[in-house]
Amino acid sequence: MVALVQRVSEASVEVDGQITGAIGTGLLILLGVHRDDTEAEADWLARKCANLRIFPDEAGKMNRSLRDIGGEALVVSQFTLYGDASRGHRPSFTESAPPEKAEPLYRYFVAQLSKELGRPVPTGVFGAMMRVRLVNDGPVTLWVERKPKNALS
Repeated sequence: MVALVQRVSEASVEVDGQITGAIGTGLLILLGVHRDDTEAEADWLARKCANLRIFPDEAGKMNRSLRDIGGEALVVSQFTLYGDASRGHRPSFTESAPPEKAEPLYRYFVAQLSKELGRPVPTGVFGAMMRVRLVNDGPVTLWVERKPKNALS
């Protein structure tokens, strides 16, 4: 499971002209589910995202987490994070989980992150065409991945 984590001062996601989720200061998390992922990867990644120390302290050093600052998180599903463009010009998505597996794990991740933060976590709409807007703060963008146990080499 992979999260492209962006520290933002604001972010929102829109589907069919309607905003489905919006936050102020916090993290925009674009989430990709690998075909071999389980709830174990989602648990680890939710804890990691909630506790990443990427927000500034009084001295301006990245020393505070989303939990520490009481920030918000917005999660958007993005199967293209597992796209492989190493061959040819059209990406292959064979590493991405199929929708029937990815959606429950995506929802599970959101629920676990919500528990970690002690508040609801807004989202996009799984499988929908979405417009994501954000103001990247820093900019700070991290690739955070937990490879499935059976996919480790």
